[in-house]
Amino acid sequence: MTTWKDYKQSITSIDEDEMSNIDTLSKLQSERIKRGISQKTFAERIEMKQPQLAKIERLDSIPSLKTLNRYAHGLGLEIEMRLRSGESV
Repeated sequence: MTTWKDYKQSITSIDEDEMSNIDTLSKLQSERIKRGISQKTFAERIEMKQPQLAKIERLDSIPSLKTLNRYAHGLGLEIEMRLRSGESV
């Protein structure tokens, strides 16, 4: 069975920002599943239709930051972004 970590290394057509969004979605989806929340229940919680949530989780489309925030808030989480210089602090 191929893991996300293995598959991620084989993807070449996705830019860095999209990959960051996919990584974030993967963590959020894992948290939803770990908490035992069904797609149907979660979709209702974040005011989304279940087929729309399934499409996002299947990566039929790359989720936007706005969608990721909506997902995170449904789990009581927040997405934090940081900018750092390449220099050592």
